[in-house]
Amino acid sequence: MRHGRWRFLAGALVPALVLHVVFVLSPYAQAFYLSLTDWTGVAGEAHFVGARNYARLGGDSLFLDAVRNNAVMLVVVPLVTIGIGLFLASMMHLGGRGGRRGIAGSGAYQIVYFFPQLLSLVVIAVLWGFVYNPNTGLLNGGLRAIGLGGLAQSWLASPALALIAVMAVLVWSSVGFYVVLFSAAIDGIPRELFEAALLDGAGGWATFRKVTLPLVRETVQVAFVYLGIAALDAFAVVQVMTVGPGGPDGATEVIGLSLYRNAFTYGKFGYASAMGVALFFATLTLAVLALRAGRKERLELA
Repeated sequence: MRHGRWRFLAGALVPALVLHVVFVLSPYAQAFYLSLTDWTGVAGEAHFVGARNYARLGGDSLFLDAVRNNAVMLVVVPLVTIGIGLFLASMMHLGGRGGRRGIAGSGAYQIVYFFPQLLSLVVIAVLWGFVYNPNTGLLNGGLRAIGLGGLAQSWLASPALALIAVMAVLVWSSVGFYVVLFSAAIDGIPRELFEAALLDGAGGWATFRKVTLPLVRETVQVAFVYLGIAALDAFAVVQVMTVGPGGPDGATEVIGLSLYRNAFTYGKFGYASAMGVALFFATLTLAVLALRAGRKERLELA
C-alpha cells in the first residue's frame, strides 16, 4: 500500500516536473548562458564574453532611458490603478446609506469596468492610438467640441506627454480587473464591522481607513506585485502606440522594447539576453520586497 502511494505520487508529479524543467527552467538557464556570450541569433556558435554585456548596459543611454521610464511606470501605474480601483470598489459597496449596502446597480458597474479585460493589450493599444490621433482622434475632437481646442495636443509626439499617455492606457486597461478583485475582498469583510463603525458615528472616509483598508491590505499587496510586473513590461502598448517605437527621443522607451530591438533588429541576442536577465532580477526583487513587507506587517499585527 505504501509503495503504491509513492508510485501514484511519482506518476502524478514527475511528468509535470519534467515539463516545467523543459519549458520553464531550461529557457531561463539558456538566457543566463546567452547573456554571457556574443551570439547573434543565427551564428552556429557563440563566443563567451563574460560580464561584458552587463558592463555595456551601464553605458547604453537608450537602455538607461528605458530603466528610468520603467521606474516611473513602476511607481505611477500601480499607485494610480490601486487608488482608483479601491475608490470605485468602496463606492459600490459603501456608497449607499446604512452600512455596506452600496450604490444601486453596482453589479452592472462591475461588468462595465471589467470590459477592457476582454480585449488584448494589442487591441487596446490600437484603439487608443486612434483616440490620441492629433487630427481625427476622439480626445482632441472632444476638446474642440466643448471649446477647449487650445488644450488639444499631439499626445504621442510630445516628449513631455507621451509617457503619461501610455501610462493612462495601462491604468485604463487594468483598473476594471482590480475593481472586481477589491470588491470580492470587501465582500469577505464581516458586515458586523461596518455596522459597528456606523453605530460609532464613523463617516465614509473613516470607515474606509479604519475598517476596509486594513482588511484588504493583503489583496492590495498582491495587486501591487502584479501591476508592478505589468509596469516593468509594457512592451505591447509601447510597441504599437508610440513613435519609433519608444519615441519621441526615448521618452517611452522600456526595457522590453530595447530587448526586442537588440535581438530581432540588430541581431545582438547575447546583449538582449543580458537585458532580459536584468529585467528578470528587477521583477524578482519587486516581488520579494512586496511579499516580505506584507509578511512583516502580519507579524507585527500578530
